[in-house]
Amino acid sequence: MERQKILTVIEEALTVVLERPVPGLTEETALFDELRLDSLAVLGLLMTVEEATGIAVDPEELDIDHLRTVRSFADYVEAALRDQEGAS
Repeated sequence: MERQKILTVIEEALTVVLERPVPGLTEETALFDELRLDSLAVLGLLMTVEEATGIAVDPEELDIDHLRTVRSFADYVEAALRDQEGAS
């Protein structure tokens, strides 16, 4: 999956989870500080992205640093997709 597609999936997931558009979203956007995600929103984001990409998020591997910015989360998703493709 291309990087831009991953970013689109994240943006769409955030729009659904936050129940509002997220205009001006960039890779530098801070998920907690700027978008005010809470733990429930994070769970929704993870489930929505899992469903859209086919990855399985391992809570043991997921670290708060993976959720700091759109970029760090996109990096995590990208790595999970690579790992999944390598396992196939």
